Amino acid sequence: MENRILFKPGHTACAGCGQAIAAHTVIEAAGSNTIVVNNTGCLEVFTTRYPETAWDVPWIHSLFENAAAVASGVEAALIYLGKKESTNVIAQGGDGGTADIGLQALSGMLERGHDILYVCYDNEAYMNTGVQRSGLTPFKTNTTTSPIGSKSSGNIRPKKPMPEIVLAHGIPYVATCSAGFIQDLQRKVKKALSIKGPKYIQVHVPCPLGWRHETKLTLEVAKLAVETGLYPLIEFENGSLISRRQITPKPVEEYLKVQGRFKHLINNPQDLKKIQEIADNNIRKYGLKAENPPKAD
Repeated sequence: MENRILFKPGHTACAGCGQAIAAHTVIEAAGSNTIVVNNTGCLEVFTTRYPETAWDVPWIHSLFENAAAVASGVEAALIYLGKKESTNVIAQGGDGGTADIGLQALSGMLERGHDILYVCYDNEAYMNTGVQRSGLTPFKTNTTTSPIGSKSSGNIRPKKPMPEIVLAHGIPYVATCSAGFIQDLQRKVKKALSIKGPKYIQVHVPCPLGWRHETKLTLEVAKLAVETGLYPLIEFENGSLISRRQITPKPVEEYLKVQGRFKHLINNPQDLKKIQEIADNNIRKYGLKAENPPKAD
């Protein structure tokens, strides 16, 4: 860590914002020799309200969908100027700007092999524009475009498997992280930036406003997502799984019951069972269950 603060206080994020915690961690781990390109979204809005900015590094905002494309141009310019080896390039966006609107630009960046780290801050809906569902909104979540009612119990689609989608591009590094496990996030950012080529990190970031949990519970909620198996912390290098955070699994209800977006599920055994099956499948798929759980960060 440098003495210079690269993500400054005084921004306008909501109290308890998991994205602010994660963004601070990412840029402090990356260091001052970094250029950031940011999609439209909550992070862009609450950190760069004109004429102020929270970023003490070069920072570029363009459109909702094209941080990966703009970052590709930044990387090409740095190569032309002979400055790429001494400069990190990070493209970043929310789940909607990454998995939906920006998927084409991200895929192009990965396929072309740009030496860029892409960070997806996954708060599981379009929070900045009114809590609409995104491709990364979990199954059965209540959002403004997947509302609950007599004929609906929330989002009908499973969470889009973005780590698998980016892995299919044959890139050298892919990882998932959580705002609840800061040291793990720091380590993975530094690891990613030490590797040549395109990298992708997806960070789970609770949103008290959209998830409807108490602001003081942000870190607890983030950790419960991991500890239930609903958000595995995994790491791939050259297509191979090289690490995963093992857990003593907790019932998914412990995670769901503290969030208003899942309130409708608590007395619905059928839907609870379906969500537990999602967690159980993750636990089997990635070998997450541990006899002796790892020490907490």
